[in-house]
Amino acid sequence: MKKLLHGVTDWVSTKRGMWITIIGWLVLMIGLSAGPMLGDYKTNNFQSLPDEAKSIIAQNKTEEYFPNKQGTPGILVFHNENGEVQIDEVQKILQGIMNEDIDGIKTIIDISKLPPQAIESFLSEDKSTLIVPMELEQGLGNDQYADINDHASEVGNKIAKDLESTAFYITGPAGIAGDTVKLFEQADFVLLIATVGIILVLLIAIYRSPLLAFIPLLATVIVYQVVNQSVALLGAGGLEINNQTTSIMSILLFAAVIDYSLFVFSRYREELNHFENKYEAMKHAMRATGEPVFFAGGTVLAAMLILFFADFRDYQNFAPIFGTAMFFIMLASVTLVPALFTLFGRKAFWPKVPKFGAETEVKHSVWGPIARFVVNKPGVSGGIVGIFMLITAFNIFNLDYEFDTVKKFPEDLPSRVGYEIVEARYDKGELAPSTLLIVSDKQLDESDAGVISEKLQEYDEIASVRLSDLSEDGKAAKMNVALSINPYSNEAIDFMRTLRDDTPELLDEIGVDAEAYYSGVTPKIVDEQDINSGDIKKIVLLETILILALLFALTKSIRMPIYMMATILLSFVSALGLGIFLVDVLFGFDAISSRVPVYSFIFLVALGIDYNIILVSRFMEERKKHRVKDALEISIRNTGGVISSAGLILAATFAALMTMPIADLFVFGFIVAMGILIDTFLVRGMLLPALILFFEKDDKETSRQNISE
Repeated sequence: MKKLLHGVTDWVSTKRGMWITIIGWLVLMIGLSAGPMLGDYKTNNFQSLPDEAKSIIAQNKTEEYFPNKQGTPGILVFHNENGEVQIDEVQKILQGIMNEDIDGIKTIIDISKLPPQAIESFLSEDKSTLIVPMELEQGLGNDQYADINDHASEVGNKIAKDLESTAFYITGPAGIAGDTVKLFEQADFVLLIATVGIILVLLIAIYRSPLLAFIPLLATVIVYQVVNQSVALLGAGGLEINNQTTSIMSILLFAAVIDYSLFVFSRYREELNHFENKYEAMKHAMRATGEPVFFAGGTVLAAMLILFFADFRDYQNFAPIFGTAMFFIMLASVTLVPALFTLFGRKAFWPKVPKFGAETEVKHSVWGPIARFVVNKPGVSGGIVGIFMLITAFNIFNLDYEFDTVKKFPEDLPSRVGYEIVEARYDKGELAPSTLLIVSDKQLDESDAGVISEKLQEYDEIASVRLSDLSEDGKAAKMNVALSINPYSNEAIDFMRTLRDDTPELLDEIGVDAEAYYSGVTPKIVDEQDINSGDIKKIVLLETILILALLFALTKSIRMPIYMMATILLSFVSALGLGIFLVDVLFGFDAISSRVPVYSFIFLVALGIDYNIILVSRFMEERKKHRVKDALEISIRNTGGVISSAGLILAATFAALMTMPIADLFVFGFIVAMGILIDTFLVRGMLLPALILFFEKDDKETSRQNISE
């Protein structure tokens, strides 16, 4: 591998190789840009559960017996916050929307043609709210949901503005889907701008050179476009692309390319003092940094590919997309990045231009004293950090999950406002009722359904059970089950798990020989929770084994990979424990998505191990010439600056996710940013060195060499 890499980087560092590399990347970017666009293949109704999940089996069975020819349902919400909603005002708004004959709307119930008793069924108990069902046509794309909602909202709100008291919102699946599309479109643009801005400011502030900020960003923009268009080709080939996946992918891409660029130009600046020719300087710089940088990227790539083994399809979706991103990032780190720095040469470092033969002793005003303290007081430095991390790690036992998707959106989002109005004034279970499918070899009738309904309603947690439909042969019945509790709550999830297990026995008790299948929101959450728990264990185990194997191959040591991996795992648990405490105290998130711990583990372990690799690689190099203590001090001192700046920029890049108005990404960005800082300054700077000092001993040859000196 080393010989192959040296061949590549030696060629890229020549004048001819530099130009061919840059032109090749530009041609690749432009050529791919003529292909399909990524936005055409993003989906918001991504099926997270595998086909083998009980709720998905139930859903497919239900559609088999009762083919669903309906489109996407929506709810038009009319609300008067100061009193009773006025029916005549509602009718004016509805009439205005229906008169527009908006493409994509299949039906809206016209309440003007209903008798007063029927209208009463749509009113809330306090009569402040009236809901009207709407149905969109089948086969609509995500963008069409947004266009339909925008058109209907514009018409409805324009009429409502001239009325005395009625506010108008669109919610339900159709309203939420439309708002989600717009939310991600706007948020992705803000995320991109925020990421570029943060990186630019930090690079200039840390290195005080405009070109040193511009060159890595130029490389990132080229790689970003190549990756985006490559993922679009995967979408054209049939890969479903989740919106959240692409948002996180862009952060990974910016973070990794900038990170690896820092290690390349840091060594390039050093070699420009040794070589007058800029091409020769880059050749030697890449001979020193090419392998560790490429290996670090390979570690991240391997960690991402582990996600193919997950059962949860959100995690599976990460694997091909992040794998594609990391492939091009690794390729760019040993081709495009060195080629661009070589193109600019010494000018890249203006105003502090490195001069040939003018090398001076590098001053380590920050990391020099830290390195001396750590190696002289390993028990104090390592002990304090270890105790802090253990204390924060124990807070993971306070981890609670939030399963209500709408609650993760901005509070002023129209579909969320409408949803919460309905939630507060109607039976909560009616917002997301479950479907019970009864399948029997014998014919079922309404009396059987009545007996089942009565039996189920003996549970306090069930508000109502109604027969929805009987199949033509009478051997299947579809029933609507509305809970009396919030269908997204942990209480509802626990109850549904019990109900699903108890129903076969319940049917035996009442003499109905049949199979029962539950589908809907709450049964899906039950499956999500169970599958997610299994995936966490599987991913942690497989990724730990894989990275340990890679570290064994890199270090040729048995003990060193164990120190490195143990500190990274402790760092992750500490970051998660501290993170869930702080997002509650600082931002009011008392529960998080079940996806966040997995996302955080993947990135904190895969990216965090990079810095340990840089430190340990330097330590092993210095140990050939020095005692363990001296080698470690030199390693901490000389890697401290570049790793600290890289860690700060990497943390700030993930913190850019906090600009996203989606709670999952906000919390994930915060926890990963904090975890990277913990790993950069505490683990790499103090805890790992302390472990090395405690367990690594000088061999006899090194001791004799130091005595003779």
